[in-house]
Amino acid sequence: MSTVYDIPLRTLDGAATSLADHRGKAVLVVNVASKCGLTPQYEGLERLQKRYADRGFTVLGVPCNQFGGQEPGSAEEIQTFCSATYGVSFPMLEKIEVNGPGRHPLYAALTEVPDASGEAGDITWNFEKFLVGTDGQVVGRFRPRTEPEAAEVTGAIEAQLGA
Repeated sequence: MSTVYDIPLRTLDGAATSLADHRGKAVLVVNVASKCGLTPQYEGLERLQKRYADRGFTVLGVPCNQFGGQEPGSAEEIQTFCSATYGVSFPMLEKIEVNGPGRHPLYAALTEVPDASGEAGDITWNFEKFLVGTDGQVVGRFRPRTEPEAAEVTGAIEAQLGA
């Protein structure tokens, strides 16, 4: 059976990668944007990265410009913004589409997973979060307004890390 590990990806600087590079870790995949009202969530995402990285966890940022044109920058501009404004240390992927006919295969797989209320389907806005478990299966979906450090997110991460 294939998993999200099998989907080819590119880093923000264009290098080939995949979630297989994080095999055995819990990964929080988040579609991000630099000019959104939810952009301050980068702070909570970075705190999660620092808090859990040593235990086998990473955040994976996925820039997307499909919601109000709120991620218009180039890869270099996105990288500079994230590091200078929020001190982002977690990996960032290239800018992709998460909905519609150009939807990246990663998001084709992720959007099949329902949230806590049982709803699957399209990404609703920037900063929607998916937790990929240590076995490569998607184990949680959290809508954009759910803060990165909300109890349901940290509880799901800790369950994957065996805490």
